[in-house]
Amino acid sequence: MKAKILVVDDEESIREFLEIMLKKEGYEITLAEDGLKAKELLAKKSFDMIISDLQMPNMTGIELLKHVKESYPDLVFMMITAFGTTETAVEAMKMGAYDYLTKPFKIDEVRLNIQNALRSKNLEVENRSLKKELNKEYSFQNMIGNSSAMHQVFDLVKRVSQAPTNVLITGESGTGKEVVAKAIHYNGPLKDKPFVTINCGAIPENLMESEMFGHKKGSFTGAVVDKVGLFEVADEGTLFLDEVGELPLTIQVKLLRAIQERVIRRVGGTDDMKINVRIIAATNRNLEDMVQKGSFRQDLYYRLNVINIKTPSLRERKDDIPLLAAHFLKKYNERMNKNIAGISVEAMEILKKYDYPGNVRELENMVERTVALEGGSTILPESLPPMVNTTTGRKLASSNEIEIGEDGIDLDKVMGQIEKELLVKAIHAAGGVKKRASKLLKITFRSMRYRVEKYNLGIMGDDELDDEEA
Repeated sequence: MKAKILVVDDEESIREFLEIMLKKEGYEITLAEDGLKAKELLAKKSFDMIISDLQMPNMTGIELLKHVKESYPDLVFMMITAFGTTETAVEAMKMGAYDYLTKPFKIDEVRLNIQNALRSKNLEVENRSLKKELNKEYSFQNMIGNSSAMHQVFDLVKRVSQAPTNVLITGESGTGKEVVAKAIHYNGPLKDKPFVTINCGAIPENLMESEMFGHKKGSFTGAVVDKVGLFEVADEGTLFLDEVGELPLTIQVKLLRAIQERVIRRVGGTDDMKINVRIIAATNRNLEDMVQKGSFRQDLYYRLNVINIKTPSLRERKDDIPLLAAHFLKKYNERMNKNIAGISVEAMEILKKYDYPGNVRELENMVERTVALEGGSTILPESLPPMVNTTTGRKLASSNEIEIGEDGIDLDKVMGQIEKELLVKAIHAAGGVKKRASKLLKITFRSMRYRVEKYNLGIMGDDELDDEEA
């Protein structure tokens, strides 16, 4: 859309010059001969920008600026000033004007200033809209659940969000640990500050220190420029350490120093930098056991675990399944432009009986898949993924109970059902992590991934794939 610009000047030649020039640039131009006429036009029509002369009869540019900032704070204001009155124009900028143009005009300068001003306005509006969406998405009201387990989480999040204390969020994969972390950040005093995530299990050990703390040019092969670390990016805000239990001991030592002393040093650097960061960590592993085994530092554990929030598994809050399913149905109806009215009673009963080794993430992916494939107006039992029904009442009998009649049996089908059921059980036992499930079944991860795709179990759990195992 064309940007709408209101040009206000008592000199007709100036108005005409700006109108001709700006129309050539593709802007929609409206003219006013003084501030009073501009006020009338502002009341009737919306604009993206005002370019106004400083000295005008009836109402000066400064008076018009005051009115605009009080009544239309998002409107970009550019002042026109003659040579020798730039001091007044600077005062106007202190009052909220974006910039000023000096007569006689330099066309390229005018063009560039207007482009920059409008771009700045668009970025400001976009950032404000994004912050509003983030606040809405991660507000307490949108953390869905009515079970007692979730009410305990809500209560803790409300209290913790107001304090700068470090928080450790524990729970199985897919239980919403990152959602809780963001709720803490965006509902507290740091909501307008950065929220930066580091996935400790996804970054190779040899790159982790550089990602966290940054590096100096030439500090190692490939360090061709200085790099800012994520601790610096998160300064004055929140740093979310996801899957902190995956951190190697060498990095744990450096992380402990950063938390204790509130200083960091870039790889290859000699200067310490002060940082002020709130740490929220999350893990699906038992850090106390890791401390006992020596794979996680005890002093770091105590630094992180000032306040502990445990996210309950979906098995512990099955009463929330209808609420969550309805929420995800609405979400994916809108995203896919569908109009599925609801989930049938029978289908909902099946959803409530399933154990969800992948927790809320698995339920969401299940609903997304079902909405994508559903051709009717209601989600029926047959619309649900096969493994849901497999684990809710149609389990395969043992081999001693299988009768081979005169017509025989389909051995491949029977063996496939057994294999599928064992895959589901292994993924469940591994907390939704397929790499661990493959070890329980004594098969390679590649073989595990093949079987998961074969039986359409891809929405269950997380893929944790190391290069050497791929």
